[in-house]
Amino acid sequence: MKTSTTKWVLGHRVSLHETSGDYDLAFGETPAGVPGPPPHLHENFTESFLITEGEMEFFVNGEIKVVKAGESVNLPKNTVHTFSNKSHAVCKWVNIHSPKGFRQFFEDMGVNENGVDSQEKSVDESIVAKVIATAANYDMQLKL
Repeated sequence: MKTSTTKWVLGHRVSLHETSGDYDLAFGETPAGVPGPPPHLHENFTESFLITEGEMEFFVNGEIKVVKAGESVNLPKNTVHTFSNKSHAVCKWVNIHSPKGFRQFFEDMGVNENGVDSQEKSVDESIVAKVIATAANYDMQLKL
């Protein structure tokens, strides 16, 4: 079994796992108070989150939903969404994108978890600018 790759991506610790199916699988940890990516949609991916610990606030097509441990949210194609951890505790989650392909965003935009100040570096202005400039390359249509 291959070990996962773990990176800090826009302030979130994301462990990427290999799959044999046509989907990408990630396990994430979002520290307290960390915002998510800019509001966006995927034209070619469906996305799901399962919260395993804590809670996450999701913005989905104009509505705010607080999703708690044991609950999930499904995001069909063309659904405008973002998320943030507005609580005072870490939130842990499982994320699936289908079909495969979105993993490359995490690989390209992430900072190796073992570096010095990796979480802080993952939200550096240069990385945020790169995310905004290249989002469409990853089927991430920003809705700023």
